[in-house]
Amino acid sequence: QVQLVESGGGLVQAGGSLRLSCTASGRTSNIYTMGWFRQAPGKEREFVSTISRIGGRTDHADSVKGRFTISRDNSLNTVSLQMNSLKPEDTAVYYCAAKWSYSGLNYYTSRSTTDYNFWGQGAQVTVSS
Repeated sequence: QVQLVESGGGLVQAGGSLRLSCTASGRTSNIYTMGWFRQAPGKEREFVSTISRIGGRTDHADSVKGRFTISRDNSLNTVSLQMNSLKPEDTAVYYCAAKWSYSGLNYYTSRSTTDYNFWGQGAQVTVSS
């Protein structure tokens, strides 16, 4: 159906930047909302950012507002997460997620894990102090 492949993770010093990318393949015409989630060791998976299919609607978790920016390029079937001013608390495995649907959810964003149908393999982001 849909495959999501992530890239761009790595090790960075506190205050530095990283850019995560996620490329979708398969039935990409049915991908609507996309998002990023993260999970740190011993913690639950948490919402990071989400973006609508069109219209530029975005939403970010309070913990990353002003530092992280989500974007997408539907012509390339990609979604990206630009992470600036990284903190050690940002260390986690970051997952790209996509909502696949026949419905026209062009302006929909979601913070809920359960709204997404497909997930990337995860990209490790480690921020050292």
